[in-house]
Amino acid sequence: MLISSIEPTLNADPWRYQQHLEIWVLIIGLIVAFVYAIRIVGPKVVPSGEVISRKQIRIFSLMIVLLLISTDWPLHDIAEEYLYSMHMLQHTILTYIIPPLALLAIPEWLFRLLVGRGRTYRVIRFLTRPVIAAVTYNAVLLITHIPALVNRSAAGGPLHYSLHVLLVASALMLWTPICGPAKEWRMSYGAMMVYLFCTSLVPSIPAGWLTFAEGSVYNHYDTPVRVWGMSVLSDQQLAGGIMKLGGAVFLWALIITIFFTRFMKGFFGEQSYISKESSDSSQ
Repeated sequence: MLISSIEPTLNADPWRYQQHLEIWVLIIGLIVAFVYAIRIVGPKVVPSGEVISRKQIRIFSLMIVLLLISTDWPLHDIAEEYLYSMHMLQHTILTYIIPPLALLAIPEWLFRLLVGRGRTYRVIRFLTRPVIAAVTYNAVLLITHIPALVNRSAAGGPLHYSLHVLLVASALMLWTPICGPAKEWRMSYGAMMVYLFCTSLVPSIPAGWLTFAEGSVYNHYDTPVRVWGMSVLSDQQLAGGIMKLGGAVFLWALIITIFFTRFMKGFFGEQSYISKESSDSSQ
């Protein structure tokens, strides 16, 4: 009787297929725009030389696949209606994976063509400066975990999509100093490590709050139908774990990668040179 009294469109069948035409319009629009830019605009802007690399095409394709997976059925619907942990997984993909892939897929000539050299250039340059970008992204991250806002946005509608746009936009700002198409906008590798370290601290706040909460934080996800039999508290704890792993650990992995590939590589090369020089002099 309890389940039958629930609104059918919300809880009757968690795995029912739901069509999201707006997502397909977005994805098809991105593909058409990208192909048009590469096939039609590119040869005119770059008459001699490589318009786009095979690696960038593969990165763009991966970005499109992940965008479809994270915003369409079933992940989007489970995330929106049933499990906050899936909501967190969705946001992790939309902020930590898709934005850097998008930036890496854009050829430098296309980026410069889009931003120009006038007001648009100056505005985007200001918004993507490391301090501005980091503060904006982390502020958006914290605001989008306010219970009242989550409960209201999870019900669907313009607010839900607006928050997604805001998250992705702030994430693009965050990642531009790391892997943006304009190389002069990128930070030095040492600055990148400090930047990523500072950014990794903020996700720990809502992650810890979700992990150790004793009751339901978001009433919207306290529904009688439990996907995979997961309780509200287990769902929240998993969400905290995803945020911790998807945020802090992922950023720390990047820091370690930068350290060993950019700094230790040069150190070992220098040591090898010194050892060889010592060996030659001893002979």
